[in-house]
Amino acid sequence: MSLTKTKSLEKIERKLEDMHEETLRKHLLQCAKNFKTSWIELAQALHVAWKDKMYRDWGYNTFEGYTAKEIGIKKQTALKLLRSYMFLEKQETWYLTQKDGEATAEEKIPDYEAVDVLRLAKENKKVDPHEYEQLKKAVFEDGKDHREVKKDLTGLIRQREEIDPEEERRKSRLRVLRRFVGTLRSAKVEMETLKLVPKKLIDQAQDVIDKIEACMERE
Repeated sequence: MSLTKTKSLEKIERKLEDMHEETLRKHLLQCAKNFKTSWIELAQALHVAWKDKMYRDWGYNTFEGYTAKEIGIKKQTALKLLRSYMFLEKQETWYLTQKDGEATAEEKIPDYEAVDVLRLAKENKKVDPHEYEQLKKAVFEDGKDHREVKKDLTGLIRQREEIDPEEERRKSRLRVLRRFVGTLRSAKVEMETLKLVPKKLIDQAQDVIDKIEACMERE
């Protein structure tokens, strides 16, 4: 993904012209300008600015305000860049070490949104190590974009659910219990408002609701 507006690029270029010293702030602007081909470098610099709250020294109260106003990146994109970089730093350090965050003429760096999907796969208990390695290959070796990787991940999860009848039964129980609690709660409010039954029965209805919700939490 590139910066969203030509005006943003023009603004960055003007700021770069005014900055003569090599600082992190200038480096971030340069990374943002080259965002389309060097997101890892940008994400790494953003991580430093976010972690150390350096954007405050640059006149911005929030990280989101800095990324939006100075380098033209929306909050959602900035946070996804951070998550993707931190995932690489924590779980796939080999890539940062081996590639040093740069693409050569023969290869492409992975789509940052695809890396974010890989992060979600790593955190999903339904994805086993072998399946994760398949997704990892799709991201780092095959160069699939995030839409393709997300489709692969969704397919794996659905396949796992289909071969796990107990999980389906658990979900079915929860759906029934949620509907019952919703109906019971509505009836309780109506009975209480219209004073249709003694308060003791209202309290008992609430007790039943509490007990069912406790069962749902243990599922």
